[in-house]
Amino acid sequence: MTLKVPVPFEYVFPSGALCLGVAPQVDFDRRNEPDNQARDKETGERVWVVRVLDLDPEAGKFGRSTEVKVKVIAPQQPVPPASTVPGYPPAVEFEGLTLTPYVDSQRCKPGRSSGDCRSRMAYSLRASSLVPAGSVVSPAAA
Repeated sequence: MTLKVPVPFEYVFPSGALCLGVAPQVDFDRRNEPDNQARDKETGERVWVVRVLDLDPEAGKFGRSTEVKVKVIAPQQPVPPASTVPGYPPAVEFEGLTLTPYVDSQRCKPGRSSGDCRSRMAYSLRASSLVPAGSVVSPAAA
């Protein structure tokens, strides 16, 4: 069983997020099949990857990327709202946002001593839906 911690949108994106794009997540075990989209292991629903720009000024510090991927579990592709500012991506929020911690051991290379392994704690984000900014009612406001 995977630990999924529910988190309010504003905890993860305190300054908001802009949608950069939505695409199906490919299941590489099925990459040669016509329908090779990944499915959620618990629900069987399709998995969509939403790329967002984290607007937090602190996001680029300490090697952290300002682009974040959030997996949305839904039967149909999420459609970003229209932008309210011409020339800029639309501001979005996520409903049902969860954080799943894991150990990223990709920095460990075979043959390295265990003390030389550069693994780190990381997390992945999942959500149930993508909505226009301002649509999510925060638990504090409710």
